[in-house]
Amino acid sequence: MKRGLAILAEFTPERPLLGIAELAERLDMSRPTTHRYVSTLVSLGYLEQEDASRKYRLALGAVELGAGLNAMGLCMHARPHLHALAHRSGQTAELAVLDGREILVLDRVRGRPTRRSGTRESVRAGSRLPAYCTAMGKVLLAYLPAPAQKRLISEMALTRRSLRTITSATALDDQLQDVASEGLAVEDEELLEGSCAIAAPVRDESGDVTAAVGLVACGGHVDAEEIVEHYEGPVFATARRVSRRIGWREDEE
Repeated sequence: MKRGLAILAEFTPERPLLGIAELAERLDMSRPTTHRYVSTLVSLGYLEQEDASRKYRLALGAVELGAGLNAMGLCMHARPHLHALAHRSGQTAELAVLDGREILVLDRVRGRPTRRSGTRESVRAGSRLPAYCTAMGKVLLAYLPAPAQKRLISEMALTRRSLRTITSATALDDQLQDVASEGLAVEDEELLEGSCAIAAPVRDESGDVTAAVGLVACGGHVDAEEIVEHYEGPVFATARRVSRRIGWREDEE
């Protein structure tokens, strides 16, 4: 496993294509041993061979593996801050990234249990939710480059999930412009009745929005305006703390 990872690490943007001889020399391995490991990585979907040069490059499996490792690192940095937010608010703190037209919930920390069934309490780390009707999804959509955002929205079926779900692409676009301007997204019983949420962006070292921190209130009397009033500050602060942990420098914005 160690040698396999070492081989994958040799492929960089500066060295996207490598042959057996090059890999063997760089890693001080014999060519037969290198070829055996490379063949295994090809069979696992981590490498693929280019027909023209017969050299190898990273395949989709390696890209997905890298994304998974990045997500694990992000969760490790974010979890203490999610715990603090959930403890302070008594609500549920979440972390998510954009995964196509959906969001992928990476982590979820409950502040207190709810007695109400049929709410968002069925959501777990690893759950996927529609981006267009969730606060974290709106944040992640709002900060996409305009062409990518337009393409994604055009591919979405804006299905009504509750009486308040936005089903108009124009209305969604207007709301995303507000989110990009204000930095805060609000979900007012749009995914599910009895569930409201707010979310703020998490930025990486380059300043790009790579994830979102959300705070979800569900069960009992839920009022989106009250959630914004009481918890907007803590959610922004949590998103900033996570951003700083992954390399963002606020003074560079």
